[in-house]
Amino acid sequence: MGQSSAPVPAGPAEPAMETLVSALRGKAIRPGDDAYDAARRVYNADIDCRPRLVVQCADVADVIHCINFAREEGLTPAVRCGGHSVPGFGTCEGGLVIDLSGMKGIRVDPVRRVARVDGGCTWGDLDHATHAFGLATPGGVISTTGVGGLTLGGGFGYLTRRYGLSCDNLISADVVTAGGRMLTASATENPELFWAIRGGGGNFGVVTSLEFRLHPVSMVYAGPALYPLEKGAEVLRFFGDFMAGAPRELSAFFAYLIVPPAPPFPEHLHGKTLCGIVYVYSGDLEEGERVTRPIREFGPPAFAVGHAAPYPAVQSMFDPLLPKGLYHYWKADFVDSLTGPVIAGHVRYGPEIPTVNSAVHIYPLDGAVHDVASGDTAFAYRDVNFVHVLAAVSPEPGPMPRYREWVRSYWSALHPHSAGGAYVNFLMEEGDERIAASYRGNYARLAAVKKEYDPANLFRRNQNIPPSA
Repeated sequence: MGQSSAPVPAGPAEPAMETLVSALRGKAIRPGDDAYDAARRVYNADIDCRPRLVVQCADVADVIHCINFAREEGLTPAVRCGGHSVPGFGTCEGGLVIDLSGMKGIRVDPVRRVARVDGGCTWGDLDHATHAFGLATPGGVISTTGVGGLTLGGGFGYLTRRYGLSCDNLISADVVTAGGRMLTASATENPELFWAIRGGGGNFGVVTSLEFRLHPVSMVYAGPALYPLEKGAEVLRFFGDFMAGAPRELSAFFAYLIVPPAPPFPEHLHGKTLCGIVYVYSGDLEEGERVTRPIREFGPPAFAVGHAAPYPAVQSMFDPLLPKGLYHYWKADFVDSLTGPVIAGHVRYGPEIPTVNSAVHIYPLDGAVHDVASGDTAFAYRDVNFVHVLAAVSPEPGPMPRYREWVRSYWSALHPHSAGGAYVNFLMEEGDERIAASYRGNYARLAAVKKEYDPANLFRRNQNIPPSA
């Protein structure tokens, strides 16, 4: 996404804009400013919006000023923390981008095992801060992902089978609502808002800080095992059976992939399409070596390795494959089990993965996720065992129409055998029915919370839940 000469839609009168800018501590960037094109860019290069204003907020006061301005001037606000939203919800056409990425304070209390995290932090920021104390909380698998956005959609990663979703470890959050008020949401303060933000996305306000429960995690035992494509069905059956009996300390995901031309992979495998299992064991390292040995011995594999590693290193190992500025198209679903038709769909389409940056991943969602009832948080799918994502990712826009068709065909083969909804952080703009299906019986309650905290639907640049009538 380079320089664009497209006009920006008419916005607020200049005096109102100047009043806002003069009230800010952070930086306000407008069309024509030297920093504008860099400021408007987001993770997915397929998204090319021209906001009226980008405010790189310095503090909560800046956020409040921005929300009040957007509401009073009739502008759509887009909230950005890590900026990883694949549908591009961290920007908007002709609106106001509230960019939290400069708000990066973290306070770790190692005695209470709690961390307070500002809304602009990434998981890499949080992992760095907590690792010094031998602590961590469940996050994603890419360290450049924003803590806030991932958590609001539920959030899962290598620690989820043991310690739950990111939102399950949320103790409290500071939320600036559509009315410009900052509220604390917790089990005892504004509990309905707290319920809603644990899976309900950015529908209810701007989350400026989050308080997490931490767990003792420092070194983990991790590695990949890669297998020939012709063993795909066997590996998928093995993966499903193995994870059903695996201890909660183990997380692993199945993948179709093109082998990156980099260590630890041997040169003769570089650029080859294979299937694989990536695993992380967060308990005792010797036990981790023993528990994961069947993964390394199954097949036999084309390549397999396991070793002890610092948790933050494992969290960031895929970062080089997914820098900002690639072109993305994703589809996803929750899956109860890896049945014959599900395996057949993966075996049919998975080997066609188009680029080394693309991803076909099947993640487990059992263990501690199942300990929480479906209605206890907005995140409703507490009974499924897996979630899969089909992501076509390209450095260039030219092949994307063909890649999108691969994703759609793949998803269409799998969807009839799915649980119906999808993890909202994997959804692109797929319509109201898909959003409602992703919340099951929690949707009506979410719409009622939306009516209470954002009755005019100011925060609509998200997987939107309109306020109830």
